[in-house]
Amino acid sequence: MPSKTASKTRTRNARAVTNLPAESMPSSPARGVGRSPAAWRLWAACLFLLAATLVLYSPVGNHPFINYDDEYYVVQNAHVTAGLSWDTLSWALTATEQQNWHPLTWLSHAVDCQLFGLNASGHHWTNVAFHALNVLLLFLLLQRATRSRGRSFLVAALFALHPLNVESVAWVAERKNVLSTMFFLLALGSYGWYAKKPEWKRYGAVAVLFALGLAAKPMVITLPFVLLLLDFWPLCRFKNWTPPSPIFPVPQSTPWRLALEKLPLLAFSAASAVITIVAQGDAVIPTMLLPLSVRLEDAFYAYGMYLWKAFWPVSLALIYPHPGRTLAAWQPALGALIVVGVAFVAWKQRFVRPWLAVGWFWFLGTAVPVIGIVQVGVQVIADRYAYLPLIGVFVMVVWHTAELADHAGLSPLARAVTAGLVLAGLSFLSWRQIGYWESTVAVWTHALQVTTSNSIAEHNLVDTYFLAGQHDEGMIHLRNYARLEPLDPIAHAQVGADLQDHGQLRDAINEYEIAMRAGPDSKTQAVTYVNLAVIYVQLGEFSKGRENAQRALQADPATIGEMIQQLGPGVAARPTAAGYLRLGLLLSVTGHAAEAQHALALAAALDPRLTDVPRALR
Repeated sequence: MPSKTASKTRTRNARAVTNLPAESMPSSPARGVGRSPAAWRLWAACLFLLAATLVLYSPVGNHPFINYDDEYYVVQNAHVTAGLSWDTLSWALTATEQQNWHPLTWLSHAVDCQLFGLNASGHHWTNVAFHALNVLLLFLLLQRATRSRGRSFLVAALFALHPLNVESVAWVAERKNVLSTMFFLLALGSYGWYAKKPEWKRYGAVAVLFALGLAAKPMVITLPFVLLLLDFWPLCRFKNWTPPSPIFPVPQSTPWRLALEKLPLLAFSAASAVITIVAQGDAVIPTMLLPLSVRLEDAFYAYGMYLWKAFWPVSLALIYPHPGRTLAAWQPALGALIVVGVAFVAWKQRFVRPWLAVGWFWFLGTAVPVIGIVQVGVQVIADRYAYLPLIGVFVMVVWHTAELADHAGLSPLARAVTAGLVLAGLSFLSWRQIGYWESTVAVWTHALQVTTSNSIAEHNLVDTYFLAGQHDEGMIHLRNYARLEPLDPIAHAQVGADLQDHGQLRDAINEYEIAMRAGPDSKTQAVTYVNLAVIYVQLGEFSKGRENAQRALQADPATIGEMIQQLGPGVAARPTAAGYLRLGLLLSVTGHAAEAQHALALAAALDPRLTDVPRALR
């Protein structure tokens, strides 16, 4: 039997769960609340949050699409650009493009194309509208459940203005993030409605909104577990753990009954997990390539980095390279210490300061789908992954800071000034971060400035510059990319070809040899061997030239035949010594000796340095 002292302690802790600041208490009866000063302050807070969000993100209305996923989600996706139709609906419901099943996201992009065509401004403003709606939903849900208007406002303001959320809003392809979060928050609101009067119709509303969220992005798969956290606080539904909430009174149940209540929603989560794994296919890295121990290290490192960026949101980038071997042992160890240490403190304080436990386990839990235990792709962290999890951190920080301010006896003016300075600083950083999204070149150039060894950023700049016809600028980044990716044969072959065109023959040989060691496909092999053959002939190493030409033919005879067919008319229309030399080599190894000698003679006539070539290759 528990002692009387233990019983008193438990009762005191249970009462502490529902202790609320003075601002949380109702200032007027429910009747006529629409005309009360409290209601006007509530509307004013909503208008301020809405205006701040729209003004902050207004520059995106002038931003274009970028060359990273936007083309696959919108610009080059024929199903989406066709707008709304039965064919689009049928495709969206079955498509697993981009390694995800998210029909609602596809349809939202199709609606934008129906309304705005490929005018990027409209697509950007839709993202901003969803983000603004999420800000208002978060504020209203917290305020309704806790009646702590000031604290709820600060949480929503942090969510609205924090730089880590810029990526989810300013990037058209991340529509899925803001859209799924909207349904997640709507499901939370419906759950509060259900908790006041548990019945199947209200539960059905929660389930439908949850399903819609999953159909936008499976990131919201952890909703059932979040609902259990909310059952503890602020809903106070755990029977014999806490007294009912005086602010949001709901019937209480035993913990086991509350857990069983979530089983139908967990079925939705399980189905979504299976669909997602199937859709992601080869993008999921198997355990044999990335052991569980390494995944756990990456996960703890990621948790630590998200927290660091939450409190020091600078040097943000669209892509962070995988740290790989550069990850020091202390980094995941420190992350693990923070995760476990804060969890221990939050659990010990769960009855006195329940927001610590709820906020912390919200953060840890909602990040599980993207923390790397099931590794998809090569990234360890991404700003967009923090959009939903950081709500928990914001709740922790705001509620605990307010409690410290209460104990310190800070005046309302001092609190308002402090909060204003923090929000102003975050707004400035977000405004600057939004500016980096003004073009594809800007977003990837900034990524290179704030990260190291970022091969993905280099590669995307290559594509951007080449598409714009800026070959020299593109080659700078292609060389950087090839240096970072020694196993990419095509990149090294392209660098070799450029060096060859500029007469840097020995350097070109080195790049071609790296390309061959990387194991290219047969076509790349054939083209690379031909280029090596030309270089060796130009250097006077005729035996190596003939040897590489033979290797080209062995690698892919069909490609050699295509090259001969293309080179013949090409050099006839635009004669060059290198072109005739290449043609002569190919004709020589394919048994067309007379035609080969004629082409080689023409090459020698155009370049006196090749005078000995026809005789040497006879």
